[in-house]
Amino acid sequence: MSAIDPLFERYGESHQNPFNKRVHWLCVPLITFSLLGMLWAATPWLAITFVLLSLVYYLRLSPAIALGMLLMAAAMLAVLSQLPKVLWFSVAIFVLAWIGQFVGHKVEGKKPSFFDDLKFLLIGPAWLLGFVYRKYQIAY
Repeated sequence: MSAIDPLFERYGESHQNPFNKRVHWLCVPLITFSLLGMLWAATPWLAITFVLLSLVYYLRLSPAIALGMLLMAAAMLAVLSQLPKVLWFSVAIFVLAWIGQFVGHKVEGKKPSFFDDLKFLLIGPAWLLGFVYRKYQIAY
């Protein structure tokens, strides 16, 4: 069992409803992308620094998950680097995706995990990646 498993279990407690899970598969990557986009709009170095600091956190929990998050973040940053204007596009995605998240949690009947602990804002994307790893039997 890796250090990330208890966090996945705790995060999963408020993500049991099938509708809420589907919402998360759509909205969590969009929130991640839009957050990076807002940071990128300020200065690309801010987005890159955020990714690097997040990767340090993920590395402490699971090197395999950290690698997957690096690949995902690199793909997102590559897309952002090609967009001419990212700020308002990112803000719109961020707001709409959070509305989706809160609708999903309303259906679930449980508050979002990050209300109890902010680190769950970083666990959400890794939690989804964990499903992919388990499906393809990738150890983490």
